[in-house]
Amino acid sequence: MSEIVKVAWRKYLLQLQSQPLRTKAITSGVLAGCSDAVAQKISGVKRLQLRRLLLIMLYGLAYAGPLGHFFHKLMENLFRGKKGNKTTAQKVLLEQVTISPWNNFLFMSYYGLVVEGRPWNLVRNKVRKDWPIIQLTAWKFWPLVSWVNYQYMPLQLRVLFQSFVASCWAVFLNLKARSVATKKA
Repeated sequence: MSEIVKVAWRKYLLQLQSQPLRTKAITSGVLAGCSDAVAQKISGVKRLQLRRLLLIMLYGLAYAGPLGHFFHKLMENLFRGKKGNKTTAQKVLLEQVTISPWNNFLFMSYYGLVVEGRPWNLVRNKVRKDWPIIQLTAWKFWPLVSWVNYQYMPLQLRVLFQSFVASCWAVFLNLKARSVATKKA
């Protein structure tokens, strides 16, 4: 079994080298889909909602993967040749005050408008109500993830690492929402 994993990993790294944007986009889409499938099962659905799953995968494929690819390249260019804890801290801070709030806003809007099919006024009200709490929660968790990503991950693996953690985070948030709903019932 380990030989199959080694071969698959080598092939994946080759794809990252030859087609980095495509590979990161597909990776992000697949991981987003897996996360949604797990989240749906945890929430108790009997049959997976395929439309929802595909729309979440589309978000990862068309937005999250490509954005991560270009954002991490931009960060490398902005901090070219600089290393160390101070540089990592600057990267984390820049990421947390720019892309993090935008990603949370965009995902909430996309999810409400596209995935759930709600009208804009309902989505806007939900974003206004929930975005500050979600963003504050994100600032408690994601800086550590970003630190590890910038400090220890090579550039080509940062989107994979971030997408994997985002998948786990999405499942965690679903469990958290479910436990709150269960307590209220």
